[in-house]
Amino acid sequence: STCACVEYYGKALESLIKQVKIMSIHGKMKHKRNRIFTEFRKLPGGILVCTDVMARGIDIPEVHWVLQYDPPSSASAFVHRCGRTARIGNVGSALVFLLPMEESYINFLSINQKCPMQEMKPQTNVLDLLPKLKSMALADRAVFEKGMKAFVSYVQAYAKHECNLIFRIKDLDFASLAKGFALLKMPKMPELRGKCFPDFTPVTVNTDSISFKDKNRENQRQKQLEQQR
Repeated sequence: STCACVEYYGKALESLIKQVKIMSIHGKMKHKRNRIFTEFRKLPGGILVCTDVMARGIDIPEVHWVLQYDPPSSASAFVHRCGRTARIGNVGSALVFLLPMEESYINFLSINQKCPMQEMKPQTNVLDLLPKLKSMALADRAVFEKGMKAFVSYVQAYAKHECNLIFRIKDLDFASLAKGFALLKMPKMPELRGKCFPDFTPVTVNTDSISFKDKNRENQRQKQLEQQR
């Protein structure tokens, strides 16, 4: 749903899925966007992590799966997203992830877009990759900050969803969401003010001590910290 989520999960997938080309694209990339798109089209296989900037008006041959982690803010965008696969007589699949409290979205799409859907049973023996994501965040401040930004942007996008009768920010389980983003601590933001999260356990590490792997960025950060002191 957001550029920050694309950047975070694109980075995460690069580390978690080996021997598969992972590329990321979003609206803030401007000049790089066309180059990445052209490069992806030439690949024999791969994964493209993207925002709705790729939902319509593009042609990528033989897309087998469209995975919608975030239900789009407009119903028409859902169909456009699905339309990236099974083009020109080909066969493809589209999957959208929904929370139990969001399941009325299925009826909404059926009525609004004449788009019937069927349930896909949860996968068994799913590997827990969150500890590895946490380790990545502890080892590199860039990953830690990307995760925090992605979480904040996700919550803000959720709050502005067009179907706010279905996607209600007040019903969102922030603790589970933070776990899903592999956060080391809860960020400070207006939507979380005054709330307690007993189901979320922050790391005992002082996150200010997490350094950037990029030495130039870390040197710059240390200079800023020295000035603040």
